[in-house]
Amino acid sequence: MTGNAATGRLSILGMGPGDPELMTIKAARILRESPVVAWFCRHDRPGHARQIAGDMLPERAKTLRFAYPFTTEIPVSDPAYLVRMATFYDECAEHIAGHLQNGQDVTLLCEGDPFLFGSAMYVFDRLHERFACTVVPGITAMGGCWSTARQPMVHGDDVLCVIPGTLDEATLTTWLERADAAVIMKLGRNLEKVRTALRHAGREERAIYVERATQPQQCWMKLTDMTGPAPYFSIILVPGREDAR
Repeated sequence: MTGNAATGRLSILGMGPGDPELMTIKAARILRESPVVAWFCRHDRPGHARQIAGDMLPERAKTLRFAYPFTTEIPVSDPAYLVRMATFYDECAEHIAGHLQNGQDVTLLCEGDPFLFGSAMYVFDRLHERFACTVVPGITAMGGCWSTARQPMVHGDDVLCVIPGTLDEATLTTWLERADAAVIMKLGRNLEKVRTALRHAGREERAIYVERATQPQQCWMKLTDMTGPAPYFSIILVPGREDAR
């Protein structure tokens, strides 16, 4: 889609895992030139992508803060979850479309990479056939995690599997048994279920827990040494072959 000359362009920027220096030069340039900047957040927080952007937002930019109707209050398995989130993304997309139709360019910020479990995907799905759209890739959260933990993940023909922790325990175990290396995302309240699946798959001892990678509060350790709850910005790494020499 090339868009109409009278309409604005939607730019979706991958902001990286947390360290502002890990933004791409292209993302930083587009952000600094943006007349309208949008991002997602919890109702009681500023939003991670917005925090990464820091003072790079133009002083005169109009801002669109889209607060999720809920985050962990309703499980993904609840039919109401998909219905309410779809309505939320419909409303966000139409709000952005209003600016684009008025000839204003809009920049939508997304932590990590927009097309890897990114909320920005749902706006892209709704608008990219109607308006010109640029997507700028970002360093992924998992990339930030394995670099922070200084942990090589795949060598040679190792197969890497990216697994959402929201899967049921049996499915988690099956994928962990099949993969040479794995990244487990969406931990939070799923942590203990993930631990059990790793144990059943015989992978628990190899698992590494990484929290808030590339951010000032970052930490990492063997999963077996980790106690307490897992925040949103946490990932478990299961490296591939042990000796690549």
